Amino acid sequence: MLVHQILKSKSDDAVVTVMPGSKVSEAVQILADRKIGTVVISADGHKAEGILSERDVVRVLAKKGGAILNDTVDAYMTAKLFTCGRNDTSDDILQRMTDGRFRHMPVVENGQLVGLITLGDVVKARLSELAMEKDALQGMIMGH
Repeated sequence: MLVHQILKSKSDDAVVTVMPGSKVSEAVQILADRKIGTVVISADGHKAEGILSERDVVRVLAKKGGAILNDTVDAYMTAKLFTCGRNDTSDDILQRMTDGRFRHMPVVENGQLVGLITLGDVVKARLSELAMEKDALQGMIMGH
């Protein structure tokens, strides 16, 4: 399955972004309100400059304490982004996420942010593929 097929299957394909310079507390509130695991840092909503996840926040909180909530997202975001394109395969994305130990990957086309793929999205797509393969094999065995 290709990334663009996974994006089409998502109920909400909007990417939640916050501006550089936003406070960590604002990003955390968005994560909680939207029940999501990450926000993309973007000045214009089209170019991904970084990503800040729940894990990033928890790790920094453990080291520095609650005062980080008044710091800006720029201080703790992951600036070296691993991105994918719409025509990348789910198997490739799953391998890259597993190797890199991250759960969210911006989808970029011509330098523009077009979506966000999660590990859960990829696993769901892979399970769907496996179910279709199983049904096809059962049909062949049963003579359908």
